Amino acid sequence: MAVFIGGAWPYANGSLHLGHIAALLPGDILARYYRLKGEKVLYVSGSDCNGTPISIRANAEGVSVKDIADLYHTEFVVSFLKLGFSYDLYTRTDGSFHHEVVREVFLKLLERGFIYKKEMDQTYCEFDERFLPDRFVEGTCPNCGSEARGDQCDSCGSILDPLDLINRSCKLCGKEPTVRKTEHFYFKLSEFQNQLESFVASADKDGRWRENAIHQSERYLHEGLHDRAVSRDLENGVNVPVVGYEDKKIYVWIEAVTGYYSASREWAMLNRTEIDRFWDEDTVAYYVHGKDNIPFHTIIWPAILMGIGKEKAVPTHVISNEYLTLEKRKLSTSQNWAVWVPDILDRYHPDSVRYFLTANAPENRDADFSWREFIYSHNSELLGAYGNFVNRSLRFIEKSYGGIVPQAEINQAIKNTVVELYHAVGKKIEDGHFKEAIETIFNFIREANKYFDSEKPWIQVKEDEAACERTMATCVYIIANLSQLLSPFLPFSSEEVQSMLKLRKPEWKEIEIQGLNLTHVKPLFERIDVGQIDTEVANLISQSS
Repeated sequence: MAVFIGGAWPYANGSLHLGHIAALLPGDILARYYRLKGEKVLYVSGSDCNGTPISIRANAEGVSVKDIADLYHTEFVVSFLKLGFSYDLYTRTDGSFHHEVVREVFLKLLERGFIYKKEMDQTYCEFDERFLPDRFVEGTCPNCGSEARGDQCDSCGSILDPLDLINRSCKLCGKEPTVRKTEHFYFKLSEFQNQLESFVASADKDGRWRENAIHQSERYLHEGLHDRAVSRDLENGVNVPVVGYEDKKIYVWIEAVTGYYSASREWAMLNRTEIDRFWDEDTVAYYVHGKDNIPFHTIIWPAILMGIGKEKAVPTHVISNEYLTLEKRKLSTSQNWAVWVPDILDRYHPDSVRYFLTANAPENRDADFSWREFIYSHNSELLGAYGNFVNRSLRFIEKSYGGIVPQAEINQAIKNTVVELYHAVGKKIEDGHFKEAIETIFNFIREANKYFDSEKPWIQVKEDEAACERTMATCVYIIANLSQLLSPFLPFSSEEVQSMLKLRKPEWKEIEIQGLNLTHVKPLFERIDVGQIDTEVANLISQSS
């Protein structure tokens, strides 16, 4: 089976925060899980270096768009590497390969009659003497009354046009823009209404998408799809490949999602292989992102694929998380109310971040990150439950058996539970229920600690040596299998356990243990001083003031 996983492309206009990671982490969990199963996996993403947010940042700092894109793309690569994201390719949208594929898709849609030219009204800043890209226009959402950008309202999820906004203003100078006529290319999105209705209904019937993705998509379809501009007057981006229109750029909403296809082809080119198996009807395709990106992945990208003749490659699974709040407040990059990824990784274990954002993920509703819950979750779950079980079991074997794991019969009830765990946890991962998956594993870890306590190996080793050997062989059997079951979630500590046990390459199936000699046993996690809670909260408040 071929599995394609596309992670949303973060804008290279500022550091990643935990809200980004909460939305993107499921992609890595899926990729690692399916690789353990032995499936053919292609996991791609990249930095969006063409979007208007980068132009806004560059204008504000008086530097070039490339300077901003280079700075944050490099930072993203380092952050994802430190977090253990296992992309097969993490690229960027300002590369020549991406531009070539986007122009190819544009021309294919044009050739098949799905793109046409039309004169339109567009906001224009008289002070800056330029047409304004959608994100350069701000105002009030006509649907919910919240502050919104010219392309989308984050509060209600509506896709907007700058002319829809009430009380419009230019983000550059703050003045009210005027409206001028200009000619642009449009995509016949309306022609795909019926196909998309069937597509969304099928996803709903099969339970393959999150409820928020189904509900948002149904709302757009109920309101009726409208043709959308696919070109804009921008300074950076992919040039429109039509004579006389080269000064215009292909609009980011069609260009960025095409990155999934261009990244796949770039990966294939770099690895001298084909990508057809990842873009046909037999492919299981996961798209992983936050809820603000839902319509781009459930409506627009499928329509583009249908338009270029790849309707069999439309998304099968949509993993669309709700928002992550911070200390009960909405994340705000403008107010610096955020936990920045480079900063948290300087002080905390990456598996601690991965665990918390999985066990407390905003899968079906908004979830909150608080420093108190983060630190207590690390100390009680990762250290107190998992780390403690591994450490006391292996230390006992070092002390009582010289580091040689006893060869004895494994507790049959525990064996049965472990075999079932692979099935149950795997099913939850495939269905996108990552919180339930990791909670199922940690329930088993708690039972494993109870087993150790009830068997009392420190007494058995003196009174019933055979029973002690069975107990400790069972404990190491549990640890070995936990290192595989937790590998998609906690890759760093899982690798440490596998190294201590000298295990072969992990797989998604029960592992039997025999003839194991322990090496370099050490604690998986260190306790975090709870005094850090007040320190971190104070730092957060200070940076945002």
